[in-house]
Amino acid sequence: MALILRESDVQDLIEMDEVIASLEQAMRELGEGEAQNEPRRRAFAPGGLLNVLFASFPGGKCTGLKAYTVSNGRVRFLVAMFRLDGALEALIESDFMGAYRTGAATAVAAKALGLPGPATVALIGSGWQAATQALALSRVLELKELRVFSRNAERRGAFAAEQAEQLGVPTIASPSAETAVRGADIVVTVTTSQSPVLEAKWVEPHALVAAIGSNYRNRAEVPAELVERAQTVVVDQLADAQLESGDLIQAHESGKFDWNQAVELGAVVAGRWEKPERPGITLFESHGLALWDLAAATVVVAAARRRGGYDEVEFLG
Repeated sequence: MALILRESDVQDLIEMDEVIASLEQAMRELGEGEAQNEPRRRAFAPGGLLNVLFASFPGGKCTGLKAYTVSNGRVRFLVAMFRLDGALEALIESDFMGAYRTGAATAVAAKALGLPGPATVALIGSGWQAATQALALSRVLELKELRVFSRNAERRGAFAAEQAEQLGVPTIASPSAETAVRGADIVVTVTTSQSPVLEAKWVEPHALVAAIGSNYRNRAEVPAELVERAQTVVVDQLADAQLESGDLIQAHESGKFDWNQAVELGAVVAGRWEKPERPGITLFESHGLALWDLAAATVVVAAARRRGGYDEVEFLG
């Protein structure tokens, strides 16, 4: 019987620590050549857009795909998870789960890159993706201070208050992106901006910058000058980045970045990358992999099986 898990079910079942551990395992397998991940593909239709990405996760004993549609301002997310014998394991509404796995990926990157704590974190953006970024980082690093900037002053103030209460970390609603970024050890850009939301000169020479929102070639959250200045550029997957990392594509086209410089996160997690002896800026370009969705799905499905009582259907048995 295949599970049918809705958003409310996922919110009850998901645990960030478990998602981080599962995603770390998945990326290690990808770096070792055991797991497979295929980049996102998009199909445009009148009034809408279909996105599909898929992967195999041997350690999680599953394969699967994520599909989501965009139409009339609404986005609908679905993960179909299969057992290794081909039987359907679960159909999962995956908007909330997607935010968790994206946050977990940043945490895995920060942990694998060996960032020291305590850390001051700057968030550019105050949506729920920003909240899961902060939550995930708090599980792998000691956070000294959290700063948040977004264009809506009321929203960033409310977000800062929420994070201070939920994480127990001193949190500041910064009056500008510059005041948030200067002096920060980790900078996370998690916006829908078409153009850069920070300047390279604001970034500390030892900082990790995690760019989360740029997954279209015509969208850039960070300037080409920052890409050029970065000592290390880590991508979730090179094939994916070459298709849709607006930050890197635009930097490459302006002669400020060469794709040979990119290091895949899987290689970092698998220990196949040597950390530079001298500190420098590290840029992590996060676009979102189906493998991450499967890593999160294994956590949710395992919890649902343990607890029982969730909807099931006889389908593709």
